[in-house]
Amino acid sequence: MVTIYGIKNCETVRKTLKWFEAKGIENKLHDFRADGIDAKTIKGWLDEVGGKVLINKRGPSYRNLSDDDKAILEQGCAAASEVLAANPTVIKRPVVDFGSTRTVAYDEERWSDLAGL
Repeated sequence: MVTIYGIKNCETVRKTLKWFEAKGIENKLHDFRADGIDAKTIKGWLDEVGGKVLINKRGPSYRNLSDDDKAILEQGCAAASEVLAANPTVIKRPVVDFGSTRTVAYDEERWSDLAGL
């Protein structure tokens, strides 16, 4: 089963859910706001894809962070996962977890490859 991480009222997340449903791929939504997200999971994502891919610097959530939190995210240190866990809407959406691989942002072509379509 594919896990789609994001926020249920995010248009890109809704579009992602529709894509997976249309392809008949079993999936579940993990809503950052309703379900939360732990720093350990985020640390794994940061190790796998890096902060430049995972952190959404264009949104209001990032702009509303303190300068100290932004500096932590820029440094990419271990504390970055703690900042993101406390502010999960700064994470670029969706994060799609295929079990052994994660993707970040909307990417039908990559999902098709990973799902063997």
